Amino acid sequence: MSANQVQPKLIIHGGAGGHIKSEQGEAKVRQALHNIVTEVYELLSLGGSAVDAVVLGCQLLENQPTFNAGTGSVLQSDGQIRMSAALMDGAKQRFSGIINVSRVRHPIELAQYLQGEEDRVLSDYGASELLRELNVPIYDPLVEIRLQEWMQERDENFDKSMAAVVAEEALVHEPRQGTIGVVALDNLGKVCAGTSTGGKGLERIGRVSDSAMPAGNYADAAAGVSCTGIGEDIMDECLAAKIVIRVTDGMSLPEAMEKSMKESRSRKRDLGAIAIAADGTICWGKTSEVILAAYYDGEKIGDTINWNNQDLIGCS
Repeated sequence: MSANQVQPKLIIHGGAGGHIKSEQGEAKVRQALHNIVTEVYELLSLGGSAVDAVVLGCQLLENQPTFNAGTGSVLQSDGQIRMSAALMDGAKQRFSGIINVSRVRHPIELAQYLQGEEDRVLSDYGASELLRELNVPIYDPLVEIRLQEWMQERDENFDKSMAAVVAEEALVHEPRQGTIGVVALDNLGKVCAGTSTGGKGLERIGRVSDSAMPAGNYADAAAGVSCTGIGEDIMDECLAAKIVIRVTDGMSLPEAMEKSMKESRSRKRDLGAIAIAADGTICWGKTSEVILAAYYDGEKIGDTINWNNQDLIGCS
């Protein structure tokens, strides 16, 4: 590493909500997160850009049927899967996103393509046109567990407000929130954030997630943040942008994260966030019971799966 380079840093998440009650489910989530962190960090260690690392991390998380993004996404109330994703290049301070896209394997790839376009956020009809324009192969992201979950809720008249955070039969059936996200700092000191989701599940047709908004995914030269939790709570707090702007205005990342989480808890929000600052600080925070995150700080891999202390934030 040359004198003008920095140590790359990486953090990813697979959602937030209630505890995983099954040891098998916990082991499956931990292994998936650690494997993905290892693969993506290798790209960063070889000089890969923060943008490329974030896109790769989101692709790998979208490939995991366990998480609610890409393959394994939840179904809306009409039984259809509609996914959203966003990418923000902190060095360029450039945001792009895709909203309620269907029948695609990697929504994050569409967000990446839109980074180079004048019109950088597209909704369902525009997303379908873009898929045709790019000749992206049609893909069905449905997994059996999610279909069973939807059928059960349909029989019970959709009593639950949302689907489970991860697709795992052994998990407790309670409302939880599912999203995936990646934040990376490359060896040139550039930050990028990406977020992808299948939505909260069982929602009204056309409901828009925070994941394709700066409220849920934001970065600039100072920091990057990806959020998870109840989308409406994240939107109400404008959480990702708020944390980043506080760092830009002079707060340390831990100070910005803690202040934002305290405000969110005082307003009874249910959410979480992961973040990296340009100085290399890795942070996560939650008001929900659990945030499913893993990170690589250049020396070790850690995760937050059993992080359940009374602190609102943690850092590495």
